[in-house]
Amino acid sequence: MTSPRKSSSLSGGRKSKNALMGVLVALGTALVVAPLILIFGFLLIKGLGALNLDFILKTPAPEGEAGGGWANAISGSLMILGMAAVLGVVVGVAGGIFLAEYPRHRLMPTIRMLSDVLSGIPAIVMGLVVYALVVRPMGHFSAFAGSVALGLLMVPIVVRTTEEVLKLVPLSVREAGLALGLPQWKVILSIVLPAAGGGIITGLLLALARVAGEAAPLLFTSFGSNLVNFNPLSPTSALPLEIYKGATSAYDENQRLAQAGALLLITLIFVASLLARYANRAGK
Repeated sequence: MTSPRKSSSLSGGRKSKNALMGVLVALGTALVVAPLILIFGFLLIKGLGALNLDFILKTPAPEGEAGGGWANAISGSLMILGMAAVLGVVVGVAGGIFLAEYPRHRLMPTIRMLSDVLSGIPAIVMGLVVYALVVRPMGHFSAFAGSVALGLLMVPIVVRTTEEVLKLVPLSVREAGLALGLPQWKVILSIVLPAAGGGIITGLLLALARVAGEAAPLLFTSFGSNLVNFNPLSPTSALPLEIYKGATSAYDENQRLAQAGALLLITLIFVASLLARYANRAGK
């Protein structure tokens, strides 16, 4: 039988260990969050003054001159990400359905391997691949080529998310649909997918947040333009491209606009992450 003194000593030891682990967890969290806070604070100080209506509605001024804006980059990013989302959803959701619903199919190992390899390809390599497969045959850069590069980067994220959330749908739900005489494809489309809709939307938003800041593949595909362009078959600018150009410019005005663009981009990514969390909770 444990004596009261020994029990008190053991309880004190546990409390000390809990306190120590709490301190270590807090320090680890601070180390992870601190760089993000520092980056966001730096961009707020440097770039907030350049965020105005001119920045959103006007096109870039001549190199080194004051004024102008990034309407071309904002509209281009929205168009490219929109088209990339279509590719990411169609291919990614289809791949996730295949991996989750047909685990014994003979093609399943091959599809999983391709998804894993695709997730490990660097963004700049993806840009080079799309340049060779899309840009060179077309004979020119285009927003479409940029969307293909970003869409392919999105695919493995959407595949993995879709597969995992579909596995969370109870087997009894599928069996109930099959017991009613419905074919498997209809059970998946009409019952399983709606039940996992929140998780799939979360994966899509996280994938969009992941590729929204990629500049390397766009350098080889969409290339950029100083004009507002809504033709997907023409060269088009995007926020990451303009940030790269402005940050490497020798003019202070261009660097200031780059800081404002970076602030806008990180804010959009933050909002997308919040929406993903909301969609994930709403789907539960």
